[in-house]
Amino acid sequence: MTSTGDVRDGAGRDGPWWWERRRGVVLDGGLGVVSAVECALEGAPFARDAGLPVALGVVFGVFVGAVLVLRRRWPVAVVLVGIAVTPAAMGFLLGVVGLYTLAACEVPRRVTATLASMSLAGTFVVTYLRTRGDVDGEGALVFVLSAFMAVALTVPPVLLGLYVGARRRLMESLQERADSLERELSLLADRAEERAEWARQEERTRIAREMHDVVAHRVSLMVVHAAALQAVAGKDPEKAVRNAALVGDMGRQALTELREMLGVLRAPGTPVRAVAPVAVAAAPVGEEGPSLAELEVLVGQSRAAGMSVEMVVQGERCGYAAEVEQTAYRVVQEALTNCHKHAPGARVVVRLAHREGEVAMQVENGPCEGEARGADLPSGGNGLVGMRERVLGLGGVFVSGPTDGGGFKVSAVLPSR
Repeated sequence: MTSTGDVRDGAGRDGPWWWERRRGVVLDGGLGVVSAVECALEGAPFARDAGLPVALGVVFGVFVGAVLVLRRRWPVAVVLVGIAVTPAAMGFLLGVVGLYTLAACEVPRRVTATLASMSLAGTFVVTYLRTRGDVDGEGALVFVLSAFMAVALTVPPVLLGLYVGARRRLMESLQERADSLERELSLLADRAEERAEWARQEERTRIAREMHDVVAHRVSLMVVHAAALQAVAGKDPEKAVRNAALVGDMGRQALTELREMLGVLRAPGTPVRAVAPVAVAAAPVGEEGPSLAELEVLVGQSRAAGMSVEMVVQGERCGYAAEVEQTAYRVVQEALTNCHKHAPGARVVVRLAHREGEVAMQVENGPCEGEARGADLPSGGNGLVGMRERVLGLGGVFVSGPTDGGGFKVSAVLPSR
């Protein structure tokens, strides 16, 4: 316990026992020596008046005054000793310093008030009895003088101790608040760094998904046409020329879309958007993206590559949000790309249903024909994952899996807004 009465955790201590600082040991030791000398000097006349040996009074005074060394550890005991020796007219320094320490420490205020009142009453009574026979005149003068001495030796140290204790507690409270704010700022900085890292990761994932959706489909069709070109080069030169032209068109389209994405990424001042996962999952890389109106062109490209594709549209198209149309287009595009990779020669049905408040799409392929030979397109295993992320990011439903007929089906439902 310190002079404020707080039990510390030991941080920054360099003093022995209950002292936090070495200077506290020096201060209390010095006060104890001065108090012991004072009480020893006052104990001699007390012993003579009481008919006791002077040496006994001096030794008693030394022990009483030395109690002041314990003021930080047991302030209540120090004040009680000071009150107890008040009738012997000794221990004034002990009483004053003890009351100051008691008021500054964290003892209940009722204890401080009680002991201060006892010290005030004791000092008043002793002073009144000792000065009544020494001062000639009316008893009112003796009463006023005794009251003044009692107040002077009791009230100032108590008020000073209350002020110092309150100031120390305020400083400790401010220090605790500063430490708490520092911890909160550190925590906020850590969270901001985590959010920034999360945003960077989401942005990398989104870019990778866009690159996969945009480029993989075009390149897959190019590989399919190249395989067909190789097969018919010697048998049907005209068809080979048409396939070569299609390969060139696909390559130019892929390069155009790739340049658009890279242009956006290299544009100065383009921020990395640390937004919610929904927006990240659906956000396009470029300013403009594909829409449902381009599905016919997409299906036509697959037909030109030799795939048997049927497109069925139900309902009337209504206004959809841009990200909904882009996501629906990407789902159909990736599903057709998977058909080229994994189901060459299979019959494919693309269904698009416009419903109230939502749009549904389904791409289903039948079993591969036995004589059909694919173009050996590599698969990275990210197509279905990217489609699911896009659809779930907009609050939709995504289902994929094999069909009873030996084919594969990809279905998605997106809200219109």
